[in-house]
Amino acid sequence: MQVGSISLGRLVPAIIAMGVIILASNFLVEIPVQGHVGGIDLSNWITYGAVTYPIAFLVTDTTNRLFGAAAARVVVVFGFVIGVVLSLILADVRIALASGSAFLIAQLLDVFVFDKLRRQTWWKAPFVSSFVGSAIDTALFFSIAFAGTGLPWMTWALGDFWIKLAMATLLLPVFRALMALFPTAPRNGEAAA
Repeated sequence: MQVGSISLGRLVPAIIAMGVIILASNFLVEIPVQGHVGGIDLSNWITYGAVTYPIAFLVTDTTNRLFGAAAARVVVVFGFVIGVVLSLILADVRIALASGSAFLIAQLLDVFVFDKLRRQTWWKAPFVSSFVGSAIDTALFFSIAFAGTGLPWMTWALGDFWIKLAMATLLLPVFRALMALFPTAPRNGEAAA
């Protein structure tokens, strides 16, 4: 199968990574971080899923930069299917459904924003697209997964969003290094720029 001029086989590592990230994040989002910073109980603010999920944006943005928006959308859809199916088997159904809905909308929005900004300064497309995608993902996921459960989902959502922003910033050098390792060439109007 081809995605533009790219064979589906070249996207398999990104698709597998996406499925693993979704599954891990869906499991880890139910585990609050234990400990205190000052007088703040971290378990009311952060879950471990906040640390793993932002890597999905790195996978999407790297795929988008290397292979174009169409390939990134394929990775998102295949990753979504794999992640949701595995999550339905291994995680709470409400978490799996919330994750799937939020993931699909946020990641497709990330692809769109990245593609619109791809010709600007190297860091702008991955950072802004991750910021926008993270905001949508966080709002959708936490409201669907935890509203009405009695859990501190609003503070988890705030903590999750701040961790995602920190991770988006910390992953910029990783994105830059990947672009140096895997230089891109212009193709079919989707220049890597």
